[in-house]
Amino acid sequence: MNLPPLPMPLNPFSALPGRAVLASDELDRLLDELELSRQTIALRDVALQAAELKIQALTLELAHHKRIRFGQKSEALSAAGQGDLFNETVIADQSAIEEELERLARQAKPSAPRKPRIKAGRQPLPAHLPRIVHVHEPETCQCVLCGGTDLVKIGEDVTEQLDVEPAKFTVHRHVYPQYACRPCEAIVAAPAPASIIDGGMAAVGLLVWVLVSKFLDHLPLYRLVQIAARQNVPLALSTLADWVGRLGVALEPLADRLAELQRQRPVLHADETPVQQLDPGGGKTKKAYLWAYRSNGLDGEPPIILFDYQTSREGKHASAFLRGWGGHLMVDDYAGYKALFRDGSVIELGCMAHARRKFFDLAKASQSPIAVRALRHIARLYRIEAKAEGKTTEERKQIRAKHAKPRLKLYHAWLLKTRATVPDGTGTAKAIDYTLKRWPALIRYAETGHLPVDNNPVENTIRPIAVGKNYAQPIIMRSRLPMFARGRCRLGSSVGLF
Repeated sequence: MNLPPLPMPLNPFSALPGRAVLASDELDRLLDELELSRQTIALRDVALQAAELKIQALTLELAHHKRIRFGQKSEALSAAGQGDLFNETVIADQSAIEEELERLARQAKPSAPRKPRIKAGRQPLPAHLPRIVHVHEPETCQCVLCGGTDLVKIGEDVTEQLDVEPAKFTVHRHVYPQYACRPCEAIVAAPAPASIIDGGMAAVGLLVWVLVSKFLDHLPLYRLVQIAARQNVPLALSTLADWVGRLGVALEPLADRLAELQRQRPVLHADETPVQQLDPGGGKTKKAYLWAYRSNGLDGEPPIILFDYQTSREGKHASAFLRGWGGHLMVDDYAGYKALFRDGSVIELGCMAHARRKFFDLAKASQSPIAVRALRHIARLYRIEAKAEGKTTEERKQIRAKHAKPRLKLYHAWLLKTRATVPDGTGTAKAIDYTLKRWPALIRYAETGHLPVDNNPVENTIRPIAVGKNYAQPIIMRSRLPMFARGRCRLGSSVGLF
């Protein structure tokens, strides 16, 4: 007997209610775990990307600090042929070894001719130096070979040696004869000449030597005391310090006049550098700042460099120093200068060297091909500037219009195209963004023949201060630092040491 088949349920699990509920719960659980896994992977991807960006940033920063501390300070793309930090020691040791070998060879073979020393082409000695002539005549002016014939001068050989006279102390004795009139008993004597320090024992030359040694050669005052002591000249450290302070006050009117003349220039550079300031009574130091201002080197006028001492890096100090001035100001991207550009009286110039430095550090840290390509673009711009060196303002303007402006357009187009392919937050992106953000200020120089391309002139002015911090390690009292800075500026501006 054939029975009809039972009808199958539409849902196979409908016949098993318990198992159907179990399978549905299991499916929901698996879906939840899958979603949770996706979220975990997404979070890990974000964390991994953030970690990679942080590693890249730290690697870039570490390479920058290593280069500042241990490496060469030059930012040339290729350092081929440049001496290292200890090059002078290597040369001195090599010369000493060669001299010792020659001495031993002469002792072994006294009759052997001395090997001629190979020398590079030597520059002639400066023509402006005074010459002390030493004429070396032969012992006799009669021929010793043929028996007494008088010799005839047919020429002469001339060699020159450079000499130096170390610090030489002398005493100026001022004598004031006194004359009397017998009838009226009046006494007449010449007035004493004006002196910087009334009643002081230091002549002008000694005061200048102290200032130049301290602020330009970075010699602490105690070393000047030692130099004088070698010539049996007793100078007290407190006396030298007193002179420096008084000279700062004496030079202040001249510094004020230089500031007035500088603010008459239409183009200026500005930068700032930290210095250690002694906190009286606390026995500790705290950070202060010297703000440096330099006139434009392309205007054909003598440069004027001024330092303004302030206790902080706030932008209000730059605004106060340049109050009432209008023109083009070359600065880096420090926010403290931004207030100067708000009303339009001061026009910002961007520093190409700062923009380049972003790519240079990146290339050093990661050998980034994009950074190297950017450095090559910038190198072409600087070659154009080298071609315009020594030209008139109009000639420089024509050179920039013909060569620099087209090159800047190509560089800008390449930056935009490359930026679209670079992930946000990377060191490469930050370097490109820095340049693009400041692009109008960076290319402003190319429209003229008198605007500078970078802020290197004022940075070179600050560099001697950094040398002094590293080697002389000066600690400056707050009350005297403004005078010191102005005195240093006075010396540098007057003799062209910057």
